[in-house]
Amino acid sequence: MRMDFDKLKKRNSFELQNLKAEGKPIVGTFCTYSPKELIYAAGGVAVSLCANDESPINIAHKELPRNLCPLIKASYGYAVSKKCPYMNASDIIVGETTCDGKKKMYELLANHKPVYVLELPNMTNKRSLALWKDELISFKEFLQEKFKAKITQENLLEAVKIQNEERELMCELMELNKAIPSPIKGSELHEILFASEFIYDKKEKIKTLKAFIEATKQNLEAKISDKKRIIITGCPSGGVYEKIIKQIENLGADVVAFENCVGTKNYRNLVEEKGNLIENIAKRYLEIPCSVMYKNDKRAQIIKEFIKEYSADGVIDIVLSGCHTYAIETNKIREASKEAGANYMSLETDYSRQDSGQIRTRLEAFIELL
Repeated sequence: MRMDFDKLKKRNSFELQNLKAEGKPIVGTFCTYSPKELIYAAGGVAVSLCANDESPINIAHKELPRNLCPLIKASYGYAVSKKCPYMNASDIIVGETTCDGKKKMYELLANHKPVYVLELPNMTNKRSLALWKDELISFKEFLQEKFKAKITQENLLEAVKIQNEERELMCELMELNKAIPSPIKGSELHEILFASEFIYDKKEKIKTLKAFIEATKQNLEAKISDKKRIIITGCPSGGVYEKIIKQIENLGADVVAFENCVGTKNYRNLVEEKGNLIENIAKRYLEIPCSVMYKNDKRAQIIKEFIKEYSADGVIDIVLSGCHTYAIETNKIREASKEAGANYMSLETDYSRQDSGQIRTRLEAFIELL
């Protein structure tokens, strides 16, 4: 069943060109804060642009500092080299004022592609909600003008409903790993979560998810397992998948949950379908527990809940080099993990393979400690 997602991803890299040829607006996004409901309501297709390998980073070093986050450098390197089909296909790229590195990268990116930057508040209060709501209204107007589309209450509600259904299914999929032993290997779950972002036919994606979930449920079997259970949190894990997620499994432990942008950050919380939809969308996205937010206490609370719900023995906090907000939050997450009865480790790394041996040694020691 897993191969269905692999095939869909590969097929849809070509399908994207067909959609573009048909005149379908392609909107590149970098962050979970980008409001997909508005993009789909405008008749567009949202495409994830976060790069996850080191190959284009040397190109980016001509304009970006070496001590910058590897995700930012790799993403910009692909834009400059024009080797990314998703970047090339994008009619517009949506940025957001999350971290300073991204903001400055968007300035440079605008020399290569049309860029629209959303002003994301860095607090979650009433004034922030008002600002964010106004920002989404402006974004709605921009999309309508850019793509000669009309975002009505009806098509916006339709987009909200289908995004909600997708989120519910993705959460249901991830929560299957609360079972002991976990029915989905962490590496397989990561591949599904990552590949699903590149499936543009929402109905096909939902159908495939439902079939996978049902098949997994039918094969659930409670039995004794002595494998240590680990939660991954922190920065996006796509670029460090091989040297962290796969290594954990090679060392005999299970990754049971992803509390990061690849996992639950992207799918928890639904948009209320009654009332002012723009305001409801604004509220939903401000609930994302990202480290860029001032007094981001929700993430620590979620970690505590996950340790209990997933019967986790340990928490591994991935911090990409140069990501200061996640680096600063490590102490908070360490304390939350300890309070919930789990061991904790912070791993600072980048997309290179140079530290693979060191990371394996640290992971081996951590798992032995569990």
